[in-house]
Parts: sequence; structure tokens; C-alpha cells
Amino acid sequence: MTTLHAVTHGHASAALPVRDIGASDLKAALRAGFDDFLAMPTHVVFISLIYPIIGIVLAALTFDGNLIPLLFPLASGFALVGPFAAVGLYELSRRREAGLDTSWAYAFSGLRRRAVGSLVAVGGLLATIFACWLVVAEGLYWALYDSYAPATFLGFFHEVLTTQRGWALILLGNLAGFAFSLITLAVSVVSVPLIVGRHVDALTALETSIAAFRQNPRTLLAWGFIVAGMLVLGSLPLFVGLAVVMPVLGHATWHLYGRIVAD
Repeated sequence: MTTLHAVTHGHASAALPVRDIGASDLKAALRAGFDDFLAMPTHVVFISLIYPIIGIVLAALTFDGNLIPLLFPLASGFALVGPFAAVGLYELSRRREAGLDTSWAYAFSGLRRRAVGSLVAVGGLLATIFACWLVVAEGLYWALYDSYAPATFLGFFHEVLTTQRGWALILLGNLAGFAFSLITLAVSVVSVPLIVGRHVDALTALETSIAAFRQNPRTLLAWGFIVAGMLVLGSLPLFVGLAVVMPVLGHATWHLYGRIVAD
């Protein structure tokens, strides 16, 4: 970590000062996140069980023929609300750093009314991005397939991989998904842990997160690809792997925030 930057715009910015970071900071954050997971496995798994459960439910819903095309958008878009869903993990990491009790019962105890309001605002924004992604994904499918509803998941899988319109769906869907992921990364990379750690307002949290992304675009893009890769690996065995991947990423995000935002 090197130069300290206070990011300003044409108006008085609410953003807090942010630091330059590099690949070594990403590695350190991941190591610290894994260390937190090992130090608090029972509590973390208890909290993170919601992720594979929700994932399995979403997968089950898509076996209705009309919903099968939304399997990938739902599974990939689930990561868009991940930063908000990891609030309890950020608090546990904060308590461990401070030498406090890290029992799961304290996962949300440090939040004050102002922080709760800010979290609701940022969570609402992330939920809106998620909803917009689903609308765009559904629109792309209808533009290419009209009202075609696959009878089975395997049939749909074969159709997508062996036809020109299926290839078009993959290309356009991934481009759209990347755009939504980029927006989510910019607004959430430090905003939620910043609210948990310092109880700032939503505007300050969002502007600081965007400032951090503007200051470290390559490094944080690399972080985004790391997160995406780990989520894919965690999703492969019917989302069960998310019970490990999500808490590790949640704790790591807390430590990454600490390396980006100045004291």
C-alpha cells in the first residue's frame, strides 16, 4: 500500500480517503479471510448455511420449464447481493480484530440505528441491480427465443450450446452480466464493510467505494475475477461449496476494506 488519496469531484465529496493497493493486498486479504474462517468455523458455517439453501431453492424453481432459462441469471446474479448478505461476517471479523467475543450471537450486535438505515439503503440498491439484471436476462432470452419453453434442463443446455441463437445468448448474456457485475463491484467493494466498521451514511459509503474502484481499477477488477471464480467453484456441487466460499470471501472483503480505506 502506497500513496494516500483523497478523492474529490466537482462538488464536495463525501468519500473518505483511499489508498493504492496491489496484488499483494489481495493475497493478504484472502489469507486473513481464510484465517478468520478457520478461527470461527462453527459460527461462520451457521450463518452461511443460508447461501447453499437459497441456491438449492433457486435451482429447484428453475426446473419449471418457464423458469429454466433463468437458472444462470439467478445463480450468477445471486452474487450481486452477496456483499450485503455478508454483513454478519464483517462484524465477526471486526470483533476478532478488536479481541472481542466472536460468538455468532454478536454478528449483528454492533450495528447502530444509523448503520442499519445505511445498510438498508445500500442493500436496496444492490437488490435493484439484481432485479434489473434479471429483467435484462429475461429480455435477451425473449428476443432470441420468443415464447419457447424448454421441457428439460438438459434439453435447454443442448439448445444453448449447439445453436447460433444459443451462442448469441451466451455472448450477450455474459456481456450484460459483466456490466452489472462491474457496477456492483464499484458500489459495494468497500461500502458495506465501511458502514459496519464506521457507521457512516450510505452516500459516504457509496462514494468511498466508487473512489476506491477509480483509484485501483486493475487491482479491484482482479479481485472481482477472483470472487467470481471462487463462487463458480463453490456453486458446482449444488451450491453446497458456498458454505465455505462465501464466509471466506466475506471475511476477506473486510480485510480488503481495511487495506483500502484510510484510518
